Amino acid sequence: MEKVILKRDIIDEIQTYLGTNNIIVLHGARQVGKTHILYYLQNYLQGLQKQTHYMDLEDSRDLENVDQGIDYFLSYIKGAGIKEGATIFIDEIQYLNNPSSFLKLMIDHHSEYQLVVSGSSSFDIKSKFSDSLVGRTVEFEIYPLNFSEFLRFKNIKTNLISQLYDLYNEYIAFGGYPKVVIEDDILRKEKYLQQVIDTYIKKDIFDLANIKETKKFNDLLKVLSSQSGQLLKISELSDITGLAMQTINSYLEILEETYIIKLISPFSTSPKVEVGKTPKIFFYDTGILQMIWIKKLQKEKIGNVLETSVFSELVKKYGRGNINYWRNKNMNEIDFIVEIDNEILPIEVKNNFAQFKKSKINSFLEKYKIDKFNVVGLDGEKNQDYFKYPWEI
Repeated sequence: MEKVILKRDIIDEIQTYLGTNNIIVLHGARQVGKTHILYYLQNYLQGLQKQTHYMDLEDSRDLENVDQGIDYFLSYIKGAGIKEGATIFIDEIQYLNNPSSFLKLMIDHHSEYQLVVSGSSSFDIKSKFSDSLVGRTVEFEIYPLNFSEFLRFKNIKTNLISQLYDLYNEYIAFGGYPKVVIEDDILRKEKYLQQVIDTYIKKDIFDLANIKETKKFNDLLKVLSSQSGQLLKISELSDITGLAMQTINSYLEILEETYIIKLISPFSTSPKVEVGKTPKIFFYDTGILQMIWIKKLQKEKIGNVLETSVFSELVKKYGRGNINYWRNKNMNEIDFIVEIDNEILPIEVKNNFAQFKKSKINSFLEKYKIDKFNVVGLDGEKNQDYFKYPWEI
């Protein structure tokens, strides 16, 4: 029986660049579904009677065929019967010694083939990609499943609020890694997530960053997981972990570039009035967060896990560069400020809608002369137009 390859939401956007003079680059954390997307695109093109070829550079044979130079690669491609006009998919491009040179030579001199490539982290890609590829690539960031994809992968179609409520709580509890979503057994969900942590975070990041102080790094990661949704204070992290602040900043940069965390900065057009330097930290996936923090998945919401989940949904919909938070000197704070088509939308997150006090947001609305805002929650009476469930944002 042929395995069904489910469609990710980002597929439509990627497909518009198939057949163009661009190298398509997918990057994101391990196990979020980049290979799945490559297979979907390959099947799509084959359905249009287009020739394709797939290479996985984790396979040493494929790596050797690409890494020996452009002439060797072209000889291999032609020997495999791959004709001009074909689309070549290359998974895990960061394993090449010099991917920039390879990709530049291909697009500059052999654009009769279109390349669609993936890499496991922007840190890896940026460390090996040079400025020579500017204008030659179209890049897409791949994240764990959003909630609509979560429902699709579980083959659930419902508009009933009670069912969506339970399903979203499940989504919060276990996160959006595809293999975790489709697994029903909680112990196996935990095992899959722990494998991601052990093989990706504890191996790949250690190799990328050449981390020597393993225990201190693990301690830092655990503290960060307990602080998702909170202001990040480097000096406090240094006191807790015993790591130098410069070292912590270096580790944070790597964790960001490998799609484990994101630091969001304050929104401000008037730095003298608003607090402008301290970022907030968020994890991208609530399942990974909980496994790092307390080593088990929790059915009950803990800490800022709902806010973290909403952050993740906003990133997947609007992009990680379009989300800030707001806080002024009077300590009035708004969880998220999202920039959408040159307009700003304040978003507050509350476990219960009844916790929301409009007075907390009025100063922002008055300052920026806007009247639209949302309050995202799960519990309580949804009796205002600006009250939204997470799946409505």
